[in-house]
Amino acid sequence: MDVLQNLLDGLQLALGAENLLFVLLGVSVGMMVGVLPGLGPAPTVALLLPITFGLDASTAVILLAGVYYGAMYGGTITSVLLRIPGEAASVVSTIDGHEMAKQGQAGRALGLAAIGSFVGGMVATCCLVLFAPALADFALNFGSPEYAVLAFLGLILVAYTSAGTMTKSLVAVGIGLLLASIGQDPMSGASRWAFGVPELMGGIDVVAVIMGLFGLSEILVTIANNRRGESTTQHVGRVLPTARDLKDNAGAIGRGSLIGTGLGLVPGGGGVLASLVSYGVERKASRTPEKFGHGAPQAVSGPETANNSASISTFIPLLTLGFPPNGVLAVIFGALLIQGVTPGPDLISEHPDIFWGVVGSMVIGNLILLVMNIPLLPVFVRIAKIPVAVMSTLTLAVLIVGAYSINGNTFDVAVMVVSGLLGYLLRRIGIPPAPIVLAFILGPIFETNFRRSLVLSDGGFGIFVSSPTAVVLLGLAVLVLLSTALPKVRQRRRTLEVED
Repeated sequence: MDVLQNLLDGLQLALGAENLLFVLLGVSVGMMVGVLPGLGPAPTVALLLPITFGLDASTAVILLAGVYYGAMYGGTITSVLLRIPGEAASVVSTIDGHEMAKQGQAGRALGLAAIGSFVGGMVATCCLVLFAPALADFALNFGSPEYAVLAFLGLILVAYTSAGTMTKSLVAVGIGLLLASIGQDPMSGASRWAFGVPELMGGIDVVAVIMGLFGLSEILVTIANNRRGESTTQHVGRVLPTARDLKDNAGAIGRGSLIGTGLGLVPGGGGVLASLVSYGVERKASRTPEKFGHGAPQAVSGPETANNSASISTFIPLLTLGFPPNGVLAVIFGALLIQGVTPGPDLISEHPDIFWGVVGSMVIGNLILLVMNIPLLPVFVRIAKIPVAVMSTLTLAVLIVGAYSINGNTFDVAVMVVSGLLGYLLRRIGIPPAPIVLAFILGPIFETNFRRSLVLSDGGFGIFVSSPTAVVLLGLAVLVLLSTALPKVRQRRRTLEVED
């Protein structure tokens, strides 16, 4: 009863004129940030930080939180229509979402993603209300060995869930890991693969790589395959999902909600890992896994639900433990410190207006996003009807401006161009770009925690099975490998039996 009363108090606070205005402002800005490649929620939240100086602590967090989960909605739009992920968490959605757009089902894909994101956000918000302390305690048990095993599981899932063959996917993962190693050694600080270029000492920016591998390479592939100047998407199709669509995708949305809520608690995981795991689970659960990679609706609704629910659940360790699990939450952590509030176990009791106000704003914010998304989907879908020549020119301009805006230098533009040419060449030989980006993101997490674990254990590998959590995660990784290898072994045996 106390929980219900607190939630009602939080809703009342969020529905106040000032807070409601900042909820609307936050989710609107977030949605636009998600649509525009290259900006991202982290730098946007950082840019908005000075605005929060004159606001109440609860209002400040409401604004910044809205930008964050609003960006998860917006990132889907360019992923489906242009095959350019607005956010790293939307990378997985480019695989089948853009294929659906090519088949005249762009509206269907975006509609399912919007509804799934709403459901995932509401489920994660309910968990934030009911299970925040217990779930935060679980995340607190993660040490370097658990992070290393989790990242290892993620890298395996990257190869497993790719639309290409396992061999080609592994090649893509290797390229991603190699790109991620450029810069300074995370343990010793020594230069790696910089070749004396000062700009490479800090590594290459993941946003520039994403924009090149997906955006520029897509332009080049489109021009190469469509020389008549026609739109790549001839028929938009129905925007609102039918009752049958909702029924067929209900399982994917439900599973994505739970996966995203759970993995959002894990530092370094968040929406990227949640969407990746959801994709693998849906392909495994599907009766027609051969459709994945060719426009399977569950491959869009599940991952999009997962990444949005993960963006909400990341607030659990921040608000209850004072532990920001990613860069965006680190900025919000700083915003609270500026307000004289230290996030931690005492925040709920000492500052209930902040905790319950943010929870109430998430309920309202997700409703606003759903109401905004559905009517605006036809507008976004019409982008797909723009001729290739016009769209390619506009997209190239957005990519160049977006790459330059990352750090305000031309080096990131060069990285974007090189990545685009690399992506085009790799796609011509059948190597998908998605595993490269995902391995690029997961690689540093794995390397840092793997090496740190070995230092703690004096080189002993037993540390990776020293806790139940690590054993479970490692077991999942083994199961994924076995599920990939066993069918091939059986097929090989059948072939030998036929030959005999």
